Amino acid sequence: MFLKNAWYVAAWSDEIVNELQQVKVLGEKICMFRNSDDEVIAMEDACPHRKLPLSKGRIKGDNVECGYHGLTFDCAGQCVWAPGGGRIPSAARVRPYPVHEKYGLIWIWMGNAAIADVEDIIDIPNFDSPDWGINRGAAMELNCNYLLMCDNLLDPTHVAWVHQSSFAAPATKDTPLRVTKTDAGIIVHRWMMDHEPAPFYKKVVEFEGNCDRLQHYEVRYPSHALIRAVFTPAGTGGVDGTLHKNTFVMDSYNFMTPTTENETRYYWFQLRNIRPDDAELSAMMSKDVRDAFEEDRAVLDQVQIGMQEKTSPHIDLGIDAGQLRFRRQLEAMIAEEAMVDAKMSQ
Repeated sequence: MFLKNAWYVAAWSDEIVNELQQVKVLGEKICMFRNSDDEVIAMEDACPHRKLPLSKGRIKGDNVECGYHGLTFDCAGQCVWAPGGGRIPSAARVRPYPVHEKYGLIWIWMGNAAIADVEDIIDIPNFDSPDWGINRGAAMELNCNYLLMCDNLLDPTHVAWVHQSSFAAPATKDTPLRVTKTDAGIIVHRWMMDHEPAPFYKKVVEFEGNCDRLQHYEVRYPSHALIRAVFTPAGTGGVDGTLHKNTFVMDSYNFMTPTTENETRYYWFQLRNIRPDDAELSAMMSKDVRDAFEEDRAVLDQVQIGMQEKTSPHIDLGIDAGQLRFRRQLEAMIAEEAMVDAKMSQ
């Protein structure tokens, strides 16, 4: 169902404080908090005695105390105290999860902790560059399987109908798509030449007249997306073009974390190459992007229902090529991981 040997976003950094809270990732309940050194700790959210969630207990120094009988666990998940005296049972432990804080996000590794490598977390160029501005919004709860949002982020065509007041332009309906497979995922992309900028971008580009526009939709395994929008004056873009000094670039990063089979937590932010310190521009972009993503949510929540309750087969179109390739490869990766796990457990 899920690829476990991968990094997923568990929370925004500012969501995790020195209080116990439950976070769901891949259908698993996790207790998270910050210790006295401000480090993020993540462990199985179930006391091994009677399975009360540890998030219903309390922090004792840097340990977690169960709220039922006081069993106390250190940050590695080992029980260090149990009531009644005598030896602490060897099974009195909970699973700890590797976590890492980067890009203002808390990343968690849900699979084999022995192979967790923080170098495998997605690289985000320009994140700390003073020349690039950033805007973000709160995480969104989607009532759909995470792969439906992955599909959406490999689908430049849908903007012509779902985002008519923001990202759509006439060329987004029928300009041919190109699909490229990489080691990390799938890219669906196209240049659309000499047309009016879409409504959202018209408010931010720093040139007049028509544009050449790149739609670069990329999803990397298991569920991390980069949507790159490039707007440059007409005649300066394209595969062989030389971008103009006023070219506008927006890199939208999107992280889909499955919480259950049919629910997803969606994290996002945008980096832009103009006016990095313009707080008003950042606020406007955050609001407008959030509004567009709400349009996606309204559609995908209904698609989830439609796919669950369908009474006839659904069909695929030519524009679905990137999505289908992504799903096939991810399914193969999940199957291979399951086979390795089965061999190791024998």
